[in-house]
Amino acid sequence: MKMLVALLLLLALCNANKVTVEESDGQCDYNLILEPRPHSVSILEFGAVGDGKSLNTLAFQNAIFYLKSFADKGGAQLYVPPGRWLTGSFNLTSHLTLFLEKGAIILASQDPSHWDVVEPLPSYGRGIELPGRRYRSLINGYMLHDVVITGDNGTIDGQGSIWWEWFNSHNLKYSRPHLVEFVTSENIVVSNLTFLNAPAYNIHPVYCSNVHIQNLSVYAPPESPYTVGIVPDSSNNVCVEDCNIAMGHDAVALKSGWDEYGIAYGRPTTDIHIRKVHLQSSSGSTIAFGSEMSGGISNVSVQKVRLYNSLNGVEFRTTKGRGGYISEIFISDVYLQNIHMAFGASSLSGTHPDDNFDPNALPILDQITLQDIIGENITIAGNFTGIQESPLTNICLSNVSLSINSASSTFWSCSYVHGFSKLVSPEPCPELESSYSSSSTCFSLVNSYGRASAL
Repeated sequence: MKMLVALLLLLALCNANKVTVEESDGQCDYNLILEPRPHSVSILEFGAVGDGKSLNTLAFQNAIFYLKSFADKGGAQLYVPPGRWLTGSFNLTSHLTLFLEKGAIILASQDPSHWDVVEPLPSYGRGIELPGRRYRSLINGYMLHDVVITGDNGTIDGQGSIWWEWFNSHNLKYSRPHLVEFVTSENIVVSNLTFLNAPAYNIHPVYCSNVHIQNLSVYAPPESPYTVGIVPDSSNNVCVEDCNIAMGHDAVALKSGWDEYGIAYGRPTTDIHIRKVHLQSSSGSTIAFGSEMSGGISNVSVQKVRLYNSLNGVEFRTTKGRGGYISEIFISDVYLQNIHMAFGASSLSGTHPDDNFDPNALPILDQITLQDIIGENITIAGNFTGIQESPLTNICLSNVSLSINSASSTFWSCSYVHGFSKLVSPEPCPELESSYSSSSTCFSLVNSYGRASAL
């Protein structure tokens, strides 16, 4: 056994790494350098048993507590070998790599007593699904720096079916947990893994900076209620690339707080780059903005994406009482296939955390560009619904070709919206037919990093 552990550690040291970020102008184009970690241990050394039945929460907690001692010595790696490692929630530490070998599966316990209960996020004021506290996520990081969760296509399986049943039957005691959540952390990498069956979200960086999410497969069944893939939330400098995501609800959702709590917390989601992803959503949107966006969402670039077999393609959601803004959004080089509604924006979407929201806190949707887009078997091209007090403005469409199926009688629907268009088929509604060339507010990429700038 000792020889086996030594062999595993030697392999682990070859894979161990730490995060170094060299400055650049684009979220997915900064130079992300994973330098070797000088120390590594196997979860086997802490008594873990990978039989899918033995609970290993204490083993993970003890291993990470031990690895804290290496934080000022270059950091360390926790190596998870092949096996089925059942665990409840546990916390990570700074300067750590969690490495899942091929064939390693971290299994989330289906016993709610194995999940800690924590206070709600301050920008939400309560749990998303129920007032009050919420279940802590399976793998957590709070105020951390330089953390990598990676592997040789190992798996994190949330075994979420029991949580979905409790949600559907209204038997939850607290809001559902996520699989991975980082709070107030920076220089985070999640890569080369498979995520399955999350109770709610899969990866939730909130109040974070410099987050790189790469080369993941993320899946939950179509019937799983309100499961979401990746959720950048009140975070900046986030890259999501080379991922395949198929979810019950949204595949990627950008958020920044809920009504008066998000307004008071005041941290926007900004400098987000999404590229080279394949996304599928059964009951939501492949890419969603909001509806919780009270801290603001801006400077988002989406490029080279495929959206397929989904209810909605790209959707912007908000409502009165949110405040905040969604602005400077550039979406280009998109292929849509078998989508009910290609594009949507609504200022009448979403609920409120309580009755203390300010109905005069009106959201702003402005400077949104959709360019170089091809769609096949689309039912509705677009539905843009603003409100009289705060119309949608500067919605810019360029080089958009959507093949509408025979089930559709209305291609576009627009109210309280103003925009510009050029080379759009089918012909958009009159509110979007102003000359694109006359607009000084439509956005386009000005360099290879995906930043948007006014023409």
